[in-house]
Amino acid sequence: QVQLVESGGGSVQAGGSLKLSCTTSGNIFRSCRAGWFRQAPGKEREMVSTISVSRLPDINYADSVKGRFTISRDYAKNILTLQMNSLKVEDKAKYYCAACDGRYDGSFFYPGDSTYWGQGTQVSVSS
Repeated sequence: QVQLVESGGGSVQAGGSLKLSCTTSGNIFRSCRAGWFRQAPGKEREMVSTISVSRLPDINYADSVKGRFTISRDYAKNILTLQMNSLKVEDKAKYYCAACDGRYDGSFFYPGDSTYWGQGTQVSVSS
């Protein structure tokens, strides 16, 4: 069974940085589009960024994080990372790693019923 495990969340002040990591025991990041989603209290889950499997990956970002967040994957270590810089109060949310299934339209990735999800890691940003 595929397991995704996130780490790296925490509390920072606005303008600070955090780096999230997602690890898996299998080779899922070599075979499926993967990425990060987040959900703030009282809000719907939203896509943050996703990355394709190709050597020259196709990457997309939500408009709200463009220029501040960077997604990457390490094929050898089976790790997906999200470097978050210039964090804003509105970035506060629980961040989830996700992989596979779903539909990608060139701008957004829509998870499917069989998309794998991690348990999430909390990111808090204070002003």
